[in-house]
Amino acid sequence: MSTSLPGGTWTLGDLTVTRFGYGAMQLAGPGVMGPPADRDSALAVLREIADLGITHLDTSDAYGPRVTNQLIREALHPYPESLHIVTKVGATRDDQGGWPPARKPDDIRRAVHENLESLGLDVLDVVNLRLGDAQGPQPGSLAEPFETLAELQRQGLVRHLGVSNATAEQVAEARAIAPIVCVQNMYNLAYRQDDELIDELAEQGVAYVPFFPLGGFSPLQSAGLSAVAERLDATPMSVALAWLLRRSPNILLIPGTSSVAHLRENVGGAGLSLSDEELAELDKIAR
Repeated sequence: MSTSLPGGTWTLGDLTVTRFGYGAMQLAGPGVMGPPADRDSALAVLREIADLGITHLDTSDAYGPRVTNQLIREALHPYPESLHIVTKVGATRDDQGGWPPARKPDDIRRAVHENLESLGLDVLDVVNLRLGDAQGPQPGSLAEPFETLAELQRQGLVRHLGVSNATAEQVAEARAIAPIVCVQNMYNLAYRQDDELIDELAEQGVAYVPFFPLGGFSPLQSAGLSAVAERLDATPMSVALAWLLRRSPNILLIPGTSSVAHLRENVGGAGLSLSDEELAELDKIAR
């Protein structure tokens, strides 16, 4: 394992992962549908994550659909013992590129088996139950789909469980059903609705994995962020990633990219050193 990755490591149950991970969503085609424009470049990015010592790889069979999982298998199988793949179930894709929910027990079972098949695995390291919709978390019980995931865990098909796009109430409901090792929600320097949840999870040893850590498909726009980045002779993206690693020790990063050069830039940027004064300045952005 590389010792040069920023942030060190975190333990998901009995799995040690680098806090700097990689999210594979951008390896699929436009709108996360279909194959990548440059298949060789996509495979090169995946091989580079292994070369860099990144051991936390986030994916979903819904990306493509099945595209990113197939790329991961082609690039990295047989997988290094240190590499841990985290996937998601609970949504599928329609012909319009939408993300309709798929959370009935049969949907969950089918999705787990499809992830196992497409990744070439006998057991999945971590499976997150994706909740809510494209607008964010939505209230409602997760008992039926999460109990199904817990059943699959007891059967030995899944090692650890998590939730994604969830409210704090849903996180608590999940934990009452079975232990979870991570929560994956939208969070970044400017979008900080989960501040209280992050601190609570840190005390309980549960990882928090922000998606859209750089603002999603529309990058973060902030005069305050740009000012700090300019003073540090760094990119706003680097500052945003470094801030997340400093925000709490249980935050794991999974920024995505389809470029090897951009991947290396993200790794270097996340290691940027931020002073207490700069952190205080950045904290004002969300207020």
